Amino acid sequence: MTMVPKYNVYDVLKERGFIQQVTHEEELRELLGKESITFYIGFDPTADSLHVGHFLQIITMAHMQKAGHRPIALLGAGTAMVGDPSGKSDMRKMLTLERIEHNAASFKKQFEKFLDFGEGKAIMDNNMDWLLKLNYVDFLRDIGVHFLVNRMLSAECYKSRLDAGLTFLEFNYMLMQSYDFLELYRKYNCRLQLGGDDQWSNIISGTDLIRRAEGASAYGMTFTLLTTSEGKKMGKTESGAIWLDGTKTSPYDFYQYWRNVDDADVEKCLALLTFLPMDEVRRLGSLPGEKINEAKKVLAFELTKMVHGEEEAINASKAAEALFGGGGDSESIPTTEIPKEQLDKGINIIDLLVITGLAPSKGEARRLVNQGGVYMEDKKVEGIDERVGTADLKDGSIIIKKGKKTYHRIKVE
Repeated sequence: MTMVPKYNVYDVLKERGFIQQVTHEEELRELLGKESITFYIGFDPTADSLHVGHFLQIITMAHMQKAGHRPIALLGAGTAMVGDPSGKSDMRKMLTLERIEHNAASFKKQFEKFLDFGEGKAIMDNNMDWLLKLNYVDFLRDIGVHFLVNRMLSAECYKSRLDAGLTFLEFNYMLMQSYDFLELYRKYNCRLQLGGDDQWSNIISGTDLIRRAEGASAYGMTFTLLTTSEGKKMGKTESGAIWLDGTKTSPYDFYQYWRNVDDADVEKCLALLTFLPMDEVRRLGSLPGEKINEAKKVLAFELTKMVHGEEEAINASKAAEALFGGGGDSESIPTTEIPKEQLDKGINIIDLLVITGLAPSKGEARRLVNQGGVYMEDKKVEGIDERVGTADLKDGSIIIKKGKKTYHRIKVE
């Protein structure tokens, strides 16, 4: 007996601003309203943590699951050995199988915070299970026969690489991703692939393969990439990506990233990344003037709670309040403890910026100081030779400030 969804998730995703492009829009909307289906999103495990860009995709899967559909989180360990050319100006570096498997295991732990993998619920699979066993000649005869080279070359992901050079290795990526969709259709009756808008060419290629190879209906849908109102990708800072792993991006830094988004992006982020009702999203997004900061606090708290848990969200909120609001719990401010004997000798400000993670490298630390972007308490650091020692501490600690909004406390160990 076919399960019926609780509501039409298509309308929810549309209202919240997720949907960018769809194959067979009316047909898919009707299907999502009357039948619980299996769908998938692929994640290439090229790092040991998911980042903010992936978070939008996870929230989409959670919306779909809440409505009654079955998600497949497909780990692309097989395709990661080739590398996706989409949006890349040059070829990705090759990863070892051991590194890919380590990254895939890390992804699984993060997915489990947002999706229910209980009996009959979400599925996690890995395309290395079928891609690494393929016989090349059989694959060409059974799958390659359905792909027209001139049509592939017109796809944006390949077209942009033709002048710089496109390897045959990468040219196979579209065939492999399309084969993933076919394999999941055969294995789980998976009928819908979702992905970021940069995956459109690969997704429609997969739906076409299922129609040609199986004579069956399959669908594709892309959602908006997470960008600012100026069109820049969100989730990047001077120090690099905003990761979902708390050891790579601390809960406090994660909170502060969302607390400091531009006013124009608050409503969009609340709609796409939280589960707050849209009436509340619109109310918060339309707060006038300085009151928009209240909406930013809600955004930062909700996202930090979802990713790192309520306790870490409360701590990050208290730390921000201690620094910016004149209240709160200063113990929650990100802190590095330095041995007393080291502080007695004095530490060069450049070394200190790297030790605390306020700068990813000594070169970046020098640039920050030379541009006047580093403060000890409220006093600007004037030169790269400045040192921090025991005499600079007040009550056993000192606050180092980078720019206007990033703080770190140094304490005696």
